[in-house]
Amino acid sequence: MPNPRLTILVVEDEAAIAETMVYALQTEGFAPLWKTTGRDALAALAAQPVALIVLDVGLPDMSGFDVCREIRRRGTTPVIFLTARSSEVDKIVGLELGADDYLAKPFSPRELTARVRAVLRRSNGASHGGKAPAAGWQHDEARCRISFCGNALDLTRNEYRLLGALLASPGRVFSRDQLMTAAWDDPGAALDRTVDAHVKTLRAKLRAVAPEEDPIETHRGLGYSLRET
Repeated sequence: MPNPRLTILVVEDEAAIAETMVYALQTEGFAPLWKTTGRDALAALAAQPVALIVLDVGLPDMSGFDVCREIRRRGTTPVIFLTARSSEVDKIVGLELGADDYLAKPFSPRELTARVRAVLRRSNGASHGGKAPAAGWQHDEARCRISFCGNALDLTRNEYRLLGALLASPGRVFSRDQLMTAAWDDPGAALDRTVDAHVKTLRAKLRAVAPEEDPIETHRGLGYSLRET
């Protein structure tokens, strides 16, 4: 069970949703702290440390995106966005701001707590010197170039974006939908099979550089991740 002292800041103005989240987190052994506005959330962060923030995009006083920008100026506390919106643009903006995960309403309490535990495992591994990505990775974002084992990869635009998303969060399991959002201008036009095909070509290009390596891991029924070894 998680540390009972581990504080999770819940920023949600709809009482029914917030109360459900607070109960679910308490049941799992966390210590939820509920705030209804962005300003109150930022004040709470200034007053005490928290382990993770569950942040609604649509708040009454300011955008959750603006709150996340301020959080990122202050530190690296993990953020899970809550959204009722279906726009892929919103998801892309949130991920670019540094959100660690996305949860679309409606969601089950079990899904929420599972996401919280998964993000905490990733962030705790990073903060305690956990496993690094496979040796030899280099990502030159200014030149949109990724190198593996000292060799620059010849990637298409979508391959570059897809691999870049995996490389940014080693160990994180990305669903096909999340990878489509990250790599395609129009994710709705892409199919699950399209992601699988691009992963297949990426693996072939990586094997051509280092035949003994297989850095992209398949999680059956879930998606893909970059190995942390």
